[in-house]
Amino acid sequence: MAERVRLGVNIDHVATVRNARGGPHPDPVRAAEQALAAGADGITAHLREDRRHITDPDIEALSALCARAGRPLNFEMALTQEMLDIALRHRPHAVCIVPERREEVTTEGGLNVMGNAGPLFFAVQQLKEAGIRVSLFIDPSKQQVMAATGVGAQVVEFHTGRYCHAQGDARRAAFEELTAAVAMAHQVGLEVHAGHGLDYETAAEVATLPQVRELNIGHFLIGEAIFIGLDEAIARMRSAIDSAAR
Repeated sequence: MAERVRLGVNIDHVATVRNARGGPHPDPVRAAEQALAAGADGITAHLREDRRHITDPDIEALSALCARAGRPLNFEMALTQEMLDIALRHRPHAVCIVPERREEVTTEGGLNVMGNAGPLFFAVQQLKEAGIRVSLFIDPSKQQVMAATGVGAQVVEFHTGRYCHAQGDARRAAFEELTAAVAMAHQVGLEVHAGHGLDYETAAEVATLPQVRELNIGHFLIGEAIFIGLDEAIARMRSAIDSAAR
């Protein structure tokens, strides 16, 4: 029987809504607790340099919550000394290194591993020595896959935005590109995750790829929660993934 595809729920945009008013509500930690109770396998949170959504106290509280629940916290971070220090202090289950630009609305593409090989190698080694599992958020490119192995990453998470946002033949071509990159990553010994822009339909299709072990989904689930509640949104996503992966 195939291994179950894990669902990581990204709670960043609960914090985005909270920060729009500057008060304590809605609480992203409460959302994480509800997500775990509803069937999420782990929690993902991105502490950006500008702290536009998740904050340092959020990371402290999320670390404590996931430790109590025995579930992994996936800490998304830019390749900076500040973020490396925070990760080493909190020691989450996993760190996913992502590209970050202050002017972007959300992460717009994958990390340029080839262009940052030296700093990435240094960061990856420190994180691994601290017992943290290291993932790199990359575009579905065979060159980036090989570069990820060169810097010592254990996991790659493929940016699925181009596939999710395309239509017709362009979407099919993007899925074929993703399929090839996923197969190559698995072949060279990397664990394969995917995320960005996924909804019920696209998550189900990505889950049909047998090498994919985890999907990280946030914005769509938080949007769905407005209409049907977070519990139901996660339950429907879990069902879509499980049905497709059989």
